Amino acid sequence: MAEHMTPEEFRRAGYAVVDWIADYWTTLGQRPVTSPEPPGALAADLPAGPPERGEPVDAVLADLDALITPRLTHWQHPGFFGYFPANTSGPSVLGDLVSSGLGVQGMLWATGPACTELETAMLDWLADLMDLPERFRSTSSGGGVIQDSASSATLVATLAALHRAGGGRWREVGIDRRYRAYTSVHGHSSIDKAVRIAGLGTDGVRPIGVDPETQAMRPEALRAAIEADRASGDVPAIVVATIGTTSTTAVDPLPEIGRICAEYGVWLHVDAAYAGAAAVCPELRWSHAGVEYADSYCFDPHKWLLTGFDCDAFWVADRGELIEALTVLPEFLRNAASESGAVIDYRDWQVPLGRRFRALKLWFVLRWYGVEGLRAHVRSGVALAARFADRVRADDRFELAAPHPFSLVCFRLRADDAANADLLARVNATGRVHLTHTRVDGRYTLRLAVGSPQTTATHIDEAWHLLSTL
Repeated sequence: MAEHMTPEEFRRAGYAVVDWIADYWTTLGQRPVTSPEPPGALAADLPAGPPERGEPVDAVLADLDALITPRLTHWQHPGFFGYFPANTSGPSVLGDLVSSGLGVQGMLWATGPACTELETAMLDWLADLMDLPERFRSTSSGGGVIQDSASSATLVATLAALHRAGGGRWREVGIDRRYRAYTSVHGHSSIDKAVRIAGLGTDGVRPIGVDPETQAMRPEALRAAIEADRASGDVPAIVVATIGTTSTTAVDPLPEIGRICAEYGVWLHVDAAYAGAAAVCPELRWSHAGVEYADSYCFDPHKWLLTGFDCDAFWVADRGELIEALTVLPEFLRNAASESGAVIDYRDWQVPLGRRFRALKLWFVLRWYGVEGLRAHVRSGVALAARFADRVRADDRFELAAPHPFSLVCFRLRADDAANADLLARVNATGRVHLTHTRVDGRYTLRLAVGSPQTTATHIDEAWHLLSTL
């Protein structure tokens, strides 16, 4: 029978795993971005069950090479341009390793004082770095917390908004009237899911039309929807505005939306999951004009800020409202520190009770790169996207489908949907790059999203060469 791994055995195995990861990163550019194998290929190669006797780590690493990596979509690949980036980095991996090694459960301040306090400090650091409103700081009325994703942040914001809109009744009696949520037709799918989970049903979301030029929410359409619902006796509860929509990275006009929310007393949540990282650069903070109206705001360091999944940074302007909506205190969690009111218990800021020490990887990343390094990474992505957009503009066969303020370019052939879908399939089949698609104004549109720290101008030029010659 295999014994528990000793610290010395862990040391030897750990060195081997770190070497394996370093070799993987080194060879990424030579691998196909996606697997050509059909569904079920890995399952067919796995044994029917676990081994009777324990195996050495070397055997597991060998099977990583033989079985796992050939069947992956390689998100860290320099030619991965799909979806939005979900990038990691060396310091982030090391921070996660320390977090796993410590095995801290940070549900309460008392169960991990440093876990809680480092998280509070890191969210304040980020708020300073991005020049977010003062009321989001822990030293003010609000504060920040790490959620697993922007989806969870939207759900938590929706629950707090319902608590406010119902005058506190929501917490006790649930949905006692028809509440409404509003977002642009390009708002993320997580908004629909959050509203469904909260008990409002899909019908609880009012999709708001967008400006055809900018693809951003039309404030006058939002106002009309709110007024129509109020006239029907419905209660407008939350507006979710987006900085950097998934399809095209459109920026909703927060100043106008914020004023409408303030006028009607509606909670404003700002979803900047991808593009929030841009605010580390002063020249890109125009995208955050009006964020001072927000009751809550989130972005994903695990997208464009070199911090491995999962790490969403979520702030509220009034932490009291959030805690009041979500707190549940069974006897077994009572403790002197919590009773004193002098500490933060992050279990009250999220749906689950338990939580990992995710602030460590954020701390490692912020300290390794520093402000200058993070800004350089974001600026590199913007510059590479601009380089690609220039290639598109210069070729009469192609057209840009939307503005490209950040590191995503939406483009297409001046042809029908079938031709564009065929081009995407042929380019992705090369294994050299991977792009995804969306629809803009109903038309099939290709998306090239830059984000990997390994991506250079050479990879951008290779992607364009494939697209323009296949």
